[in-house]
Amino acid sequence: MTAARAIITADTTEWARIAAQTMTGYATSVIACDAEAGIERALDESETPDGRPGFSVLVFAFSRDAIEKALANRVGQCVMTCPTTACYSGLPAGEKTVSVGGRLRYFGDGWQVSKRIGGRRYWRIPVMDGEFLCEESFGTTKGVAGGNLIVLGSEPGATLRATESAVAAIRDQVRDVILPFPGGIARSGSKVGSKYKGLRASTNTAFTPTLRGVVPTEMPPGVRCVYEIVIDGLTLEAVEKATAIGVRAALEGPTVIGITAGNYGGNLGPFHIRLLDVLERFGVRA
Repeated sequence: MTAARAIITADTTEWARIAAQTMTGYATSVIACDAEAGIERALDESETPDGRPGFSVLVFAFSRDAIEKALANRVGQCVMTCPTTACYSGLPAGEKTVSVGGRLRYFGDGWQVSKRIGGRRYWRIPVMDGEFLCEESFGTTKGVAGGNLIVLGSEPGATLRATESAVAAIRDQVRDVILPFPGGIARSGSKVGSKYKGLRASTNTAFTPTLRGVVPTEMPPGVRCVYEIVIDGLTLEAVEKATAIGVRAALEGPTVIGITAGNYGGNLGPFHIRLLDVLERFGVRA
């Protein structure tokens, strides 16, 4: 996947958070969304280009053309519209860039002004509370999307709490990753393909407790609830680290019967993360 990082700042942490949350809405899976996106972490004033509080957002799409369109639309509709915000690229420009501020500048209706600072170009776009400042080009890189953990438990409430603990541990301990589903958790894990022509994905029947006994299952006896954590990262190493930390935290749940991952015949992508190898490398006992 092609990945980009957007740095959103505002006069207050709350307005920066609102912009970041709005920008990452409806961005859980490229199965049906223009991108997969999520908040990576909060940034303090010392970490942002303009010395204001902010948030780092990671965005993933199938190509640079796709990520350029998704970024321009999401920044234009969700960040530029949000009071006091500005938006910057969080990755080095290099040769692989996409136009964001360069596309949004036309909203200024001819009154937009560009400034070049330290070799980077920014656009000042007049808006009703002053100016929206947006970097012209955003750097991109090749990322890894679709890493996953499947948590199987005997009691729904406790299994959800164990999965929440895994999400919290990943977000607290690992940078360069996002968990794009609501609260970092997907209840509707999918498999590749469907009985219906043209549908790219459908419910993961092998891990659906209500279908046990009528379809082949991969759930051990006693499993009544399954949750999935999907992990997108800027590097394979980051996704692997998040995987190990998530497993370690989820295993502390007393009702967790097992943890596995979707394999899909090894056809999901070019990177294969083998759980036992990753756990051994990061010192997690299976």
